[in-house]
Amino acid sequence: MPDPSKPRRFSMIRDFQLADLFTLCNGFAGMGSVLASMRYCVDGDRSALWAAFALMPVSLVCDFLDGRIARWRGEVSLLGQELDSLADAVAFGVAPAALAFALGMRGGWDALALVYFVGCGISRLARYNATAAQLSDDSGKVKYYEGTPIPTSLAIAVVLAVLAAKGLVHERLPLGALHVGPFVLHPLVALYVLSGSAMISKTLRIPKP
Repeated sequence: MPDPSKPRRFSMIRDFQLADLFTLCNGFAGMGSVLASMRYCVDGDRSALWAAFALMPVSLVCDFLDGRIARWRGEVSLLGQELDSLADAVAFGVAPAALAFALGMRGGWDALALVYFVGCGISRLARYNATAAQLSDDSGKVKYYEGTPIPTSLAIAVVLAVLAAKGLVHERLPLGALHVGPFVLHPLVALYVLSGSAMISKTLRIPKP
């Protein structure tokens, strides 16, 4: 008989529930999108760029399914909640920022805006985890989101996909580029600033389905 006091090999992996596997797929797809964006930066491979765009809806589907499966199977856990936030930070924070860089928003001010966007996404996820209990009703369901959910960043990805399809990238980005002080700014990066600011808003409340 195995000794119950002795840790099992790969015990964390064995503790994963079905919903956690979908959460991991969310993170995998998000990281795949980042790597595809990097590939496009290196050699201009358009198929890699479209792979980066295509993987983001995959992340969204996995993010939708993991919560539904967890509630269906009654397997909601603290591990799953934390895992979900980490996967979302990659898929809906880092991946959209990588796409912006790949398509030409590479100035110094652009970089600050993208870092701000990712920071807002991480902060929003942390706040949700910290306040979910007090925002829940008697059944344990969270009634509303404070700030926009981080998956709403896919709206920016849709805008970028349309621009890429029309060839409006790099030097042809809408609104052009500005030299502000020592750095370059592409005004289009304001989409990320607005999205990040909406995520961390406390006054913006969105009913949770």
